[in-house]
Amino acid sequence: MGPRRRALLELSLVAGGAIPGSLLRWQLPDLLLANLLGCLLLGLLLGWPGSRPRLMLWGGIGFCGSLTSFSSWMLQLATLPLGSGTFWHSLLVPVVGGFAALFLGKACAAPLARARRRLRR
Repeated sequence: MGPRRRALLELSLVAGGAIPGSLLRWQLPDLLLANLLGCLLLGLLLGWPGSRPRLMLWGGIGFCGSLTSFSSWMLQLATLPLGSGTFWHSLLVPVVGGFAALFLGKACAAPLARARRRLRR
């Protein structure tokens, strides 16, 4: 595969994942829920056995990248008073929760993959 064709394929994978990710983000009622869900899914992708570069382009960069909206989170933080408890809560809970969801997804990936293989037999 030539470099232009490869670049076009990678672009289409990222764009193909970004569209449903952004539409889901738009429909979710809560920014924190979107970020935690995206981190959990990203953890599952990272922890799944075997290298899957196309799935990472579609799901990790495209879908999860548009689902977990960093700019929306920054906008939310910018509207809160800096010294308020709400500001610190809105800053720390997504970061700590996001890492927890990422590692939970990563920890669940291998057992889920094994269970999937057993069901195929």
